[in-house]
Amino acid sequence: MKSFCIFSFFILVFNTIASSQSLEGSVQDKNTNPIENVLVVNLSNGTHTHSDRSGSILVPNVSMGDSLEFSHLGFNTKIIQVNSLEKQLSITLIPKTLLLKEITIAPETDALTLFSDIDIRVDPVNSSQDILRQVPGLFIGQHAGGGKAEQIFLRGFDIDHGTDLSIEVDGIPVNMVSHAHGQGYSDLHFIIPETVDKIDFGKGGYYADKGNFSTAGYVAFKTRESLEHNSVKLEVGQFNTQRLMGMLNVLDRKNNSAYIATEFLRTDGPFESPQNFNRINFMGKYTGHLTPTDKISLTASTFTSDWDASGQIPQRAVDNGMITRFGAIDDTEGGQTHRTNLLFQYNKSIDDKSFVKNNIYYTKYDFELFSNFTFFLEDPQNGDQIKQIENRKIYGFNSEYNRQFSGSRISGDWQAGVGLRADQIFNNELAHTVNRKEILERIQSGDVRESNGYGYLNASFDLGQWTLNPGIRLDLFHFQYQDALTNLYLNQSQAQSIASPKLNILYHLPEDHIQLYLKTGKSFHSNDTRVVIIQNGQKILPSSYNTDLGIIWKPFPNTVINTALWYLFLEQEFVYVGDAGIVEPGGKTQRQGVDFSLRYQPWEWLFWNIDGNYTYARSVEAPQEENLIPLAPDFTLSSGLKVLHPSGWYGGISVRHMDHRPANENYSITAEGYTITDFNAGYQWGKIDLGIQIQNLFNTEWNETQFATESRLAGEVNPVEEIHFTPGTPFFAKGVVRFSF
Repeated sequence: MKSFCIFSFFILVFNTIASSQSLEGSVQDKNTNPIENVLVVNLSNGTHTHSDRSGSILVPNVSMGDSLEFSHLGFNTKIIQVNSLEKQLSITLIPKTLLLKEITIAPETDALTLFSDIDIRVDPVNSSQDILRQVPGLFIGQHAGGGKAEQIFLRGFDIDHGTDLSIEVDGIPVNMVSHAHGQGYSDLHFIIPETVDKIDFGKGGYYADKGNFSTAGYVAFKTRESLEHNSVKLEVGQFNTQRLMGMLNVLDRKNNSAYIATEFLRTDGPFESPQNFNRINFMGKYTGHLTPTDKISLTASTFTSDWDASGQIPQRAVDNGMITRFGAIDDTEGGQTHRTNLLFQYNKSIDDKSFVKNNIYYTKYDFELFSNFTFFLEDPQNGDQIKQIENRKIYGFNSEYNRQFSGSRISGDWQAGVGLRADQIFNNELAHTVNRKEILERIQSGDVRESNGYGYLNASFDLGQWTLNPGIRLDLFHFQYQDALTNLYLNQSQAQSIASPKLNILYHLPEDHIQLYLKTGKSFHSNDTRVVIIQNGQKILPSSYNTDLGIIWKPFPNTVINTALWYLFLEQEFVYVGDAGIVEPGGKTQRQGVDFSLRYQPWEWLFWNIDGNYTYARSVEAPQEENLIPLAPDFTLSSGLKVLHPSGWYGGISVRHMDHRPANENYSITAEGYTITDFNAGYQWGKIDLGIQIQNLFNTEWNETQFATESRLAGEVNPVEEIHFTPGTPFFAKGVVRFSF
């Protein structure tokens, strides 16, 4: 708390004494819509700034005759000469085809989002799985019929379903605390992919506005505020797959816009027991500029899905011919889930130097999942099927004050934010079942109430070629659990707080198109409330300590490169195993590695991308012969060629590779690596778009998810521990027709 007050005092004092001549203005597109994050560089002295959410700019240290450069991805760069220090600037940027040679590396801590900005314009998101794959170096795996949240891999982490990656959509948190299946469970299937406009991401815990689950990093999705045109899309493919998507403008005026979007998807998948997967999404969004300084946004969405699953199958059952790779031991697995979101956002420009952004959200969420990982290990007669179920409500808000400042030698901006998230989880249950109908035993059952209040300060000081970005965050948690399996009323609670300081240092060489950065920070993820209660509040907010040393570089006009050396230490933690209803110690771990990303545009219509990561991950306190971290990938690589030809032809081929990795601590069991190639091609003719998409072009036999599991099949005397896997999609083709109007 002391460091928080010192930092706050320093910011306020500095903001008071800093003063010099500055130039105010705004940036908008040709339809007068404000453009956020436009980079403004004073070419005469090297100082820089950027536009805020309302398009407002405050350019520091300006003199008559200075040249100002305005640049933003997807717009023509504009350079003007200052001929008046009294008149406000009004800059209009014109959209254009993406050209890497015109991209400027911004001297900002989130400059890495440049790579996802490029990717989403070159290869727009068109499936729920593609959403997360847009983050460089992030891999996913689906292993439960298409409806369960994907398993996530990043920087040597098997993140499971989101334990170490903070995910949000328009400010609404996606990670579920104290979830029936797993801590941080993140189901993104409520997003209609075509509504995604921007993907903001950061690796490591270096960002003061990101809190719980941001140990390995964060991903923040932003949906469109308006549509360029109405559209209807139909996709039909193998395995009885159909998808229908529609987006429709219902209001399209100068200062007001609104649209609705809907999606229906069904598929049986390649499995012998059909998945019977169905998903329906609906979303509506209104954005309005009530006044030149007041902007509101209202978003409502609802989503429902249900599915059957063949589950994870043991390798021995395939090897001995008992089942095929797409068969099942227990095909009564599956589930259903529903989610409804309501979001209100309000941004207020106080003056040309400051603004406030606010959001208030509500989520209603229901979840039911049936699984069987061990078959007849625990119950040789009825089998080991389990049911995990919960009903949840989430209430939350976030408010952030932003202010720019300028002086003769120092300029920059600072933010102060506060927020609250409250989860009410009813009937959080783990039960032993038979055939998805009969409950044999309730293993865990109870109600959870968990709240997280937080505040943070963040600042950016521009010192010529240097940028300093200190920040600090304070989180306060309250955990409460009411056990329904006890005869007596027992309402247990614990509280805990954690402070997370950050410091990022950037060195910018605009003439050489180079940004060097050193990022350091502390972050954390919370534990399940049931862990908190059992541990009596001890070691319940395990911290991570992160460092990145990297460079973003444009060695040639049409090439952008990022590479970084990084280190991450994670404290001792206790893990609630939702599939067994028990608590297991995790232990201290450390990871270190190198990231590499490249974007290259040899011609205006051809793009090449490559993303690679090598990680050395180990448990700190385990014996050397048993210190490997199960399922932690040590090497991943993805690459692709994309064509966007002016004639209307487009297409691409992409490859992703994950190396072999240990499935247990001593590497006696191996999770097999894979290399998969995908292909797409199409032609846009006026308002009609025809295309084909092929997953696994070469029909490679691969395992999408794998686990070292001890199980027993019917008739087996002794259990066996070996790889259990979900087979990856074989050759899968679908045709796409899109009509815009």
